[in-house]
Amino acid sequence: MGQKKEDELPLRILRSGLEVNSLVLLRGGRTALEWYREPYRKGVPQLLYSLSKSVTSIAVGIAYDQGLLTPDDPVIGFFPDKMPLLAERSEYLPEMKVRHLLSMTAGHEGDIYPAVVSQRDWAAAFLAQSIERTPGTHYRYSTPSTYMLSAIVERVSGLNLVDFLMPTLFGPLGIAKPVWETCPLGVTAGGMGLSLPTEDVAKFGQMLLEGGTYRGRRIVSESYIRAATSEQSDNRSGVPAERTDSAQGYGYQFHLCRFGAYRGDGSFGQLCLVSPGHDLVAAANCAFPSMAKLQTLLNWIFELACGEEIVAGKTTGADVRTAEAAGIYGTAENGTFELPFEPNVLYVVDDNPAGLRSLALKPTASGFDLTFDYGDGDERSGKLPFDFARALEAESVFVKDLMRHRQKVVTSVEPSSEDPAGRRLKLHYIETPYVVTYTIRPAEEALLVRFEINVSFGYKSYEAYARRS
Repeated sequence: MGQKKEDELPLRILRSGLEVNSLVLLRGGRTALEWYREPYRKGVPQLLYSLSKSVTSIAVGIAYDQGLLTPDDPVIGFFPDKMPLLAERSEYLPEMKVRHLLSMTAGHEGDIYPAVVSQRDWAAAFLAQSIERTPGTHYRYSTPSTYMLSAIVERVSGLNLVDFLMPTLFGPLGIAKPVWETCPLGVTAGGMGLSLPTEDVAKFGQMLLEGGTYRGRRIVSESYIRAATSEQSDNRSGVPAERTDSAQGYGYQFHLCRFGAYRGDGSFGQLCLVSPGHDLVAAANCAFPSMAKLQTLLNWIFELACGEEIVAGKTTGADVRTAEAAGIYGTAENGTFELPFEPNVLYVVDDNPAGLRSLALKPTASGFDLTFDYGDGDERSGKLPFDFARALEAESVFVKDLMRHRQKVVTSVEPSSEDPAGRRLKLHYIETPYVVTYTIRPAEEALLVRFEINVSFGYKSYEAYARRS
């Protein structure tokens, strides 16, 4: 049997250094490619960031089909208890409709995200924001707008968004009940915070491709899918020329693309691409430091969909495995490392942005356990195992989108390229794009600890001395 062109794509990704962690392609409703870069794997939920918005859009469509709301309903009608005082109310607020939230045309000129999420009551904070443009006339990407859609669905259905979607979307698609982060009042975040395995994102895309059905079952009306994936607002202003698939128009929480395709996407390159003309769905989870790299991935997927060659030559499974291993995580060549730590000694860490207070190492038969202490009651405090010869899977508390969660982490240890006496401890949080590296090397009467994270909304690195207690 000849090799499929799709099989060339993982090797191209690996050789180029493009930070794709998982990729599923469906052609004609069948799996054409399912690939996970080590240590990522099938069945592990992945944080979707703003790709969550597209799922919230479908929730609105289902609520519409059930007669619970319409796109022309005024937003203020759902929140009579959260309205700002009349004297403080924006003159355009009564004109804002559900469709304006869906199409990112609520009328705000600036980024209202910080002002909204800094408050306990996000809906009240949203309604209190200044609205400078007539709703429907000005595209401004807005995560708080999607939050309001979630809040509306929860109000009209009487259920939180996940419970509303279990019998109507997730269950019919064969998706286990997911984790979806919430605001301080417990309303589902809507615009972010949903976690789904990559293969489940592909199922969601296949439902969209089939016009709102999945395996013969109607999930959402075809008319809503058509509206959601047609141009509802103009997102072309200010987009760099090289990001062509981010300047093709915007639907209802979907970006339109070339070739009649459309997508949901999220920070660092989370992707659900649907191309009806190619009968193709692509789901990917990535760790792109810049969303410009998403365009590269889209280009390659469209090249494949259009029948163009992906790379010269043929690829074997061994080729991919060899390329995967390079640079993912290292181990000791002789099964052991000299460590800069003294065992069973408490090292007190100087002030740092993470609030890490101390470190302590305890040797084990083939490696060591490292205890991180962030202070009394801090859920991040705990012990992680490291092995000199192989990667280990454990659990640790680390942030996802809005909150800290206990989640899977893969640990490994390798030499430091900067200092022969130093060591790099790598933590792959495989439910997110985050890869944390602690480089620890000897310093005068202390250790120098350097923290680095590959992608982040906050600080990406810091250095601090750790001194014997």
